[in-house]
Amino acid sequence: MIELQTTRINLSTGLTLKVALGGPEDAEPIIFLHGFPESHRTWRHQLHSLAPDFRVVAPDQRGFGGSDKPEAVEEYETSKPVADLMALADALGIGSFTLVGHDWGGAAAWLAALRHGDRIKRLVVVNAPHPLLFQRSVIDDEAQRAASQYIRAFRTPGFEKAIEAMGYDTFLEKTFASHVDLRLLSDKERQAYIDDWSKPGAMAAMLNWYRASNIKVPEVGEKAHKPLWTHAPFPKLKMPVLVVWGLKDKALLPLQLDGLNDVVEDLRIVVEKDAGHFIPWEKPEAVTSAIRDFMAEA
Repeated sequence: MIELQTTRINLSTGLTLKVALGGPEDAEPIIFLHGFPESHRTWRHQLHSLAPDFRVVAPDQRGFGGSDKPEAVEEYETSKPVADLMALADALGIGSFTLVGHDWGGAAAWLAALRHGDRIKRLVVVNAPHPLLFQRSVIDDEAQRAASQYIRAFRTPGFEKAIEAMGYDTFLEKTFASHVDLRLLSDKERQAYIDDWSKPGAMAAMLNWYRASNIKVPEVGEKAHKPLWTHAPFPKLKMPVLVVWGLKDKALLPLQLDGLNDVVEDLRIVVEKDAGHFIPWEKPEAVTSAIRDFMAEA
């Protein structure tokens, strides 16, 4: 097994991120972005499997894990982690690269690809909806709107206090139990979550990703109209894009795959019927194989 190293890297954005690194520095680079409520460990299986052949880079994103946790909500607007991503690539001397994102990391990855298509050679998105398709679906589709009500809860002021009051062990059970077989989490991984969430300001920082988002999530049954930006022409991504989706995802329904051809020119979709939202470690071989095949053919 290839050993990974973790280090803290100062960025030009003013933040310092904890970053896992592996593989030859002269190999083709892949940068991995995790989502809520995780860390670079989301990608532990992929990093070890791909490091012999690629330069792998996986930060704890701002607000998560061992990285800095600014207090202001606006510090978590999606453009901020995108700026971190590009600053991290610059700090490591990486020009163009393949970008992989899951959950909120996928949201940042979609935006990064839209804004920095000159540097992102390939895009891999794992159970993370395209922002245009997601916003439309939360307004128009009753099932997706119902499945997205957790976002409204996470945006509630002081919700982090409620999580602290219930205890992080209970929050872990509530977070994962309905999405994945908890037997897949070793005691080591469980403790890694608890340790990260227990850091001062960590839970508020993680929830601030939801609070800073401009995605509109109406209540179930509420009359709502799609924001004006969803009616404007939306640019198509030109780089090769791979979307990997666990079809048992209860938060982000498979309808998020509908319409991707309208926003992506060169699209591949790989679905896993027996996996849910946390497919990177629920079905790691499937995700790793999809990435490796994509790297070879795209």
